[in-house]
Amino acid sequence: MTRDEHIKFLLEKAYKLGFEYERDLRGCSQCALAAVYDTLDIWDERVFKSSTGFAGGGGLTGMSVCGGYAAGVMVISQLYGRERSNFSDPERLRFKNFKLVERFTKQFIDELHSIICRDIHAQIFDRPYFIADSDEYRKFEEAGGHVDKCTGVVGKASKVIVKFILDEGLVKLPLPGHEE
Repeated sequence: MTRDEHIKFLLEKAYKLGFEYERDLRGCSQCALAAVYDTLDIWDERVFKSSTGFAGGGGLTGMSVCGGYAAGVMVISQLYGRERSNFSDPERLRFKNFKLVERFTKQFIDELHSIICRDIHAQIFDRPYFIADSDEYRKFEEAGGHVDKCTGVVGKASKVIVKFILDEGLVKLPLPGHEE
């Protein structure tokens, strides 16, 4: 398998896993993060756990960032961010991280047209949902929330994140044959 074929395979894998995790397990931020982690073999249980509350635009309100976007920022920061042991940051790593996240944000918007959950809902459903409310959640599900709507968003987000990480060289490309 050539490098380009391998990258294409990894991007397709990230999309597929993100889609399936959101369809089957729910929690867009954790589903995107798990898809990225499983695609690139870079698990961090604490980061995964800390992404829980970003689901559905923050506590299912839709009023904050897309969970897929949050997952991207979290994994970029996990791979290239300031550590507590180096809080004074004389190397100014946080500013390099800010530039990475700025570029990622632009790429995410290019693909999904927003980083805000309710704005993405408005695009894919023609209206936002407040899915913390049981009646709104029912309507969200009836409109295909976990059939092809948010599942597709999480799949796309996972693919965008993996592509960004690989393009930026934040991880070494897994060896062909290691990803399964």
